[in-house]
This record gives sequence, C-alpha cells and structure tokens, in this order.
Amino acid sequence: MNKVILIGRFTKDPESRMTQSNVEVSRFSLACSSDFVNRNGDRETEFINCLAFNKLASTINRYCKKGMLISATGRIKNNSYEAKDGTKKYSTDVVIDQMEFLSSKNNEEKIQQVSAENSAENSVASSQNTVDPYEQFGEEFQLTGDELPF
Repeated sequence: MNKVILIGRFTKDPESRMTQSNVEVSRFSLACSSDFVNRNGDRETEFINCLAFNKLASTINRYCKKGMLISATGRIKNNSYEAKDGTKKYSTDVVIDQMEFLSSKNNEEKIQQVSAENSAENSVASSQNTVDPYEQFGEEFQLTGDELPF
C-alpha cells in the first residue's frame, strides 16, 4: 500500500502550469513538523514536495498561499529525468488526491489579535469580532474518483 497523510504549511505559493494534454498541475512544498525531538528539544521539520492535478490543482492554485495549513492525503511517486548536462536526476513527490483546509497563517494572526484584544478588555468576544476562518475559500466542492488522473 502506498498512502501518505500530511499536515503542513505551504512554504511558498503553489506553482501552476498546464500539461500538453491540457491538465492543470499544482506543484508546491509543505513544511511538516516531525514527531522526533532533537537533542536541543526542537522538533525537526521535513519539507515535502507535492503535486496535484485537474480540479484539485485548480483549487490549490486558486485558494492556497504561503503559510496556509492543510491536511493532505496521497501517494509517493518516484521520478527520473535527464538533466540538461546529460546526468540522470531523481525526484520524489507526493501526489495529492485529497486535501482539507485547516487554517491560514493570516486568519490565525487575526484570531490571535482578536483574542488578545478581548483578554485585555476582559470581555467575551462579540459576534462582530469573530473571524470566520473559511471566509476566503468560497464555495464547498466535492471530488469523485472519476475526476482524478490516475
């Protein structure tokens, strides 16, 4: 079984492109914290290269930005290619087939700011100060297995 589950933040905005057969592709990297704690007591971070195709790629390219936190499932794909200098190069990517928005860095900062303001005032947050963490995502969408390229 080849199955990967990741929770991580975008290290930069996703790169969008179209293949020759008119399939939209999204290439991005997720920074994922490891369970391993080093000698200094710090958690190590892994930077995982990811790909998505078709409608999922379109959603990622449209709504995801640097710093956003997502949960993603997919599979590992090993590739090889010949570089311009004639040497053979290898790469490993996770092909994402499903993802969920967990939060964005921008919304977390807004929530922390509202929380700090409310603590300073010793008051309960009113409905006017509540930040909707999903306001920038637009409409909900559903993907079926028929829409995936593999």
